[in-house]
Parts: sequence; C-alpha cells; structure tokens
Amino acid sequence: MSHSFKHWWLAVGALLIGLCPVVAQATEPGVSAGGHLVSAAWLKQHLGRPEVLVLDASPARLHQSQHIPGAISAPLFTMGPRDVPQAQVQDRLRAWGAGPKHRLVITDQGGTYLAARLFWDLLHHGMPPEQLALLDGGMAHWASSGGVVTSNATPSPPAGEVRLQATDPTVRVMLPEFLAATGDPQRQVALEALDPTYFYGAAAFFNRAGHVPHARLMPADDFYNADKTFKSADEIGRMLKHLGIGPEQAIHTYCGGGGAAAVPFFALKFILGYPRVTLFRESQLGWLQDDRELPVWTYAAPYLLRDSAWLKPWNSPMLRAFGLSKLSIIDVRPEAAFRQGHLPHAVNVPAAVFEQSMLDLPGLARLLSAAGVPPDHEAVVFSEGGVNPASAIAFWMLERVGQHKVSVFTDSIERWAELGHEVSTDGPAARPEAGVGPGALPPLLGSRAPGLYSGALPRLGAQLRQVVRADGPSPSSGAAGQALVLRPDALLTTQGLPKPAKEIWAAMSDASISRYSELRLVASTPALAAMNYVVLRLMGMPDVAIWLP
Repeated sequence: MSHSFKHWWLAVGALLIGLCPVVAQATEPGVSAGGHLVSAAWLKQHLGRPEVLVLDASPARLHQSQHIPGAISAPLFTMGPRDVPQAQVQDRLRAWGAGPKHRLVITDQGGTYLAARLFWDLLHHGMPPEQLALLDGGMAHWASSGGVVTSNATPSPPAGEVRLQATDPTVRVMLPEFLAATGDPQRQVALEALDPTYFYGAAAFFNRAGHVPHARLMPADDFYNADKTFKSADEIGRMLKHLGIGPEQAIHTYCGGGGAAAVPFFALKFILGYPRVTLFRESQLGWLQDDRELPVWTYAAPYLLRDSAWLKPWNSPMLRAFGLSKLSIIDVRPEAAFRQGHLPHAVNVPAAVFEQSMLDLPGLARLLSAAGVPPDHEAVVFSEGGVNPASAIAFWMLERVGQHKVSVFTDSIERWAELGHEVSTDGPAARPEAGVGPGALPPLLGSRAPGLYSGALPRLGAQLRQVVRADGPSPSSGAAGQALVLRPDALLTTQGLPKPAKEIWAAMSDASISRYSELRLVASTPALAAMNYVVLRLMGMPDVAIWLP
C-alpha cells in the first residue's frame, strides 16, 4: 500500500466514522441489552457530550420539579393516544433537537412504563434502533446513586435534523393477528402486563373486567428490582420459563391501553433477545371496542369447569353418533348412587378407585381403558356437584395419568333433572364409546407425572418452591420456616363452586402465594389437597403438585 493511498484510506475511514451515529456497545461498562440499556454511572460519564440527548418521558409537571440537567421534556402523551403521522413524529423529534448522530437516552421517574413506551413509539415510527436506549432505573436510581438533578428549565435546543423512514411493522401486532394468537396458545403468547387485580377482574379500565382468553399474566412491575432497575436477564428468563414462555414462541404484549405492555416488550426483545416480540398498542381498549363483543375471562382456565348448559348439547346422541363429541363423563360417586340415576353415557369410577390408584398409574390407565375412557377425550368429572374431595382427587389423578383434558362438572344430578334433562338409570356397564380395547392406554408419565411431588417435603423457599398446606399444622418432615396456609373454604363456596377469581386471588395474596414459585400442596388427606390443586389450576398456576411422603 503506497503512502498516499494509506493516508487517503485513513481519511475516508475517519469521514465514515464521523457520519455514523455514536452508539455505545453492549460490551462497554454500564451498557447492556445490546446497547439499549445504560446505567446511571454510564450517563454520568457521558452527560453533556454533544452526541448524547436525554429525553424525559415523565409528565411535564414532574419534569419541571426535578430532572437531569440538560434533559429535554418529552412527555409520552405528546405523541397522542392514537396513530400519529410520520411527519408529526419527525417534527416533534426535531423540536427536541434530535439528529442523525444522536444517541437518545430516554428516562422517566423509574419503574414506570413511560420511557419504555416512548422507546417503542420511536422504534415503531422508524427511528434507527441503534440510536435508542433507556436509562436503567430512571430518575429514581439516578438520584439515589448521586446523580445531579435540577429544576432549572432546559433551554430549547437547536432544531434537529433527524429523518424518519417508514414505520416498522415488525414490532406491532394488529387486532386480527392478536385475535388469532389467542386461539394458538402453544405457539403464540398474549402476555398481559397489568396487575393481577385487572387480570382476575377485581378492577377494570373499561366496561368489562378480565383478560383476553388464554392470556398469560406478567405485570410490568415484575420486571423491576426494588431500586427501579430492570431485573437481570437470567431472572426474567426464569420467570418466563416458569410461565411456559420461551423464545421459540411469538409473544404479543398488551395491557389496558398499550402503555404498560411496553415494559415486557423491551425486556423480552432487548434484554433477553427474543426474536418475535410485538406490542398490541390498542390492547384491551381495542379488544373491547370491537363490534364482535370479543370475550374476556376472569379465571385463567375457565374451561376446567363445565355446567349443564355446556354438557347437554355436547353429550347429545347425535354428536356422539357422528363422532363429533370427544367426551367422557366419569361419575365418581359410589355405585349405589350411580345406579339411582346418572347422566346419560356416564361411566362409574368411584373416587375410592382413584384414591387406591395414587401409586399405580399403569393400573389406573388399564382400568380407565376397560371402562371405555379414551385418553384423547375430555374427561368431565361428575360428583355431587362442583369441587369436593371426590371430584378433586379424580381430577388430579386423571391429569397425572395423562388424560388429554380434564374438567369438573359444577352441577348436581338434582340440578340436571330440574333443568328437564334426561337422567339414566342403567347399570355401571354403560360405556360412552364401544370398541376401546385394553391396549388403548394413555401416555403414562411415570413417577414424575405432573401434579405429584414425592420424597422429603421441600424446604420453604428452596429452589423457588412454596409449601402450601390446606389444613392442620405444618408437617414436621424437616420443612424449614412456616408453610403457607390456604384453606379450600377460602377458595370455594359451600356448594363447591369456585369463588369469583378476584376473591380467590385476594385469598392467594393474603397467603403470600407467589406466581413464580413451584407450589407443593400438603394436607391431612390427598383429596383435601386436591381441592386446592383444582382451584390453583383454574387460576393459571403453572407448577402445582401434591406432596406424598
């Protein structure tokens, strides 16, 4: 390489570097999340540099009372609650002084969604992602770590020269796709960022309380540490894994109006690097305004409960004759009660049989097969009505043996008859399906079947587990600390019906139940613990098991 050519190449390189935005690298101290999260220490070192522009997304009143020196007041809602034209967003950015070389560090008061939502707005409107970052912990962590604050107004900056390209559709999901995602809960996740009080129906922003069907709950607050900084990638990843959420799924965050949803959006897409994360900006507001009156749930899994209005048509002879109803009704009452009257097409497997089979899943599978209960059917457990020791032990054991789907019938035989429905009196030889041979066994899951914990009683808090007892004193099998207490009567009415989801959640909160812990249930009898098991499954707890010594 000639001397003159070498100088020419160095000059071109310097020019190119000068034209590129100044972007902190993720390997730089104080920078994480692929360069999109900067610490207070990093900002202290870089504050005042011409390439760093601090935008304060806090409400103007809070900004005026206290802000980082030089920060521009950029309250989130100046963007408007609905779609804003690109030109308007570009004009707003230029008024804030943003240019093509700037790194925009967005802050708020800390632990809120305002900065994250402004980050998403600018990203969606075409701002190059390498120019965007959040201040970890916001003003709260900035001030507590000794950062200087002021109430002096920041002078208006010179107009910026930023140029926005087209909006980025890959970070936003629209209602049709979001609606389809709720019907595909294995491959796609509707992730709600509101508090449990909204999810379970105790509070509502709009005319109907609850959440979209099959949504998973992960409130925005759960992503923050006590000092308002984001939790580590490892901790957030563990929480997501506990909820059954992974990077192979498409994840759509939502909330009430699209604000809080920006926190999990940022955490999953940038802190964890999940590839398919979008934000449903319309959120519940758009869902409930749709003319189709789209449904909302308060229980996390309401399909675990069935009543007469549901069972009557699905149990009809016509649907059964054409093979359109994959349904088995398992009557767990004693044989004498079954003979006096039962639902059409039901088979009698008394609760005592399930109790005797707790340690013999293969034997239970053979018995169910001989009784004509195909493993790919939904098994509706019928008892005296609702969740009681008999129906709960059957529900638990059917899940353990690998039944495709299990639910509890909430009405009694008397209620069924009052509604004018047929009551059968044929013997226990009645079969819901014919021709099911002894080889039609469910996929047995062995000693590690879901719903069972055996061995020494786990220590309270060990490996993120919680011991929850339904009655009696805490077991003396070496449990450290005080086991949590959650009695079935706090969860169920005297008729065995689950109380409203908001009341169950209140009882769970009073008992200090964590949504991110493995719950290990203990009681004087497995059937009593199973009553808690059914209700906690109804509430969407992902890892619940009954302890057997």
